[in-house]
Amino acid sequence: MTTIRRFVAIAVVAVLTAGCGSAHAAGPRTITLTLVRHAQSAANASGLINTSTPGPELTATGWCQARFVAPQLAPNHYDGIYASTMIRSQQTATPISQLLAEPVTVLPGLREIEAGQYEGTPEANIAQTYLAAPQQWLRGDRSARIPGSVDGKEFEARFNEAVQHIYDSGQQNPVAISHGAAIMMWVLMTVRNPDPSLLATKPMPNVGHVVVTGNPSDGWTLAEWDADPPPC
Repeated sequence: MTTIRRFVAIAVVAVLTAGCGSAHAAGPRTITLTLVRHAQSAANASGLINTSTPGPELTATGWCQARFVAPQLAPNHYDGIYASTMIRSQQTATPISQLLAEPVTVLPGLREIEAGQYEGTPEANIAQTYLAAPQQWLRGDRSARIPGSVDGKEFEARFNEAVQHIYDSGQQNPVAISHGAAIMMWVLMTVRNPDPSLLATKPMPNVGHVVVTGNPSDGWTLAEWDADPPPC
């Protein structure tokens, strides 16, 4: 090999090596994802579980909550707003959407976990009924199924699909209006630093929120769990 050819070969290898190193160093980007539970719905006011789609609308109290929390969240300057296929989620997203002049993107995977045979039963008994199987998911049994509804693997897959869609949008600081059980279960099933006791000690109230940081490839870290009592 001549000196010139040897030099060119070394230069090409150096460029390729540097390029690979840069790609590896960059890796998946980290985002901040805020998950907000919807405001009070007519079902919440009735005390009965309702996970139907599109489901009930917000009550007057719920609209008050949505309008109250919007200016509290707006300073976070979200660059994407998402909601589920349920009316109460989309209505809760409306005031923040108006304040930030951002459209609301609807994603089916953000909807509430279907209650199955527990639909229409009292919310007061959810720990022993609706959330019995999901509590098994947190202990590692993703095959546990809510009678007449989904198991942990099915729920996790569809919520992950929604989160992947949000991530693939390229936004850095999105907010998604979702539902109490869906938010709590996905977060506690997914983050590196779960605290399952939060399910009992700080259940997610209307317009409560959770913040996670990370990405779908490297995983997520729980940064904030705001379970303060709702306004109004």
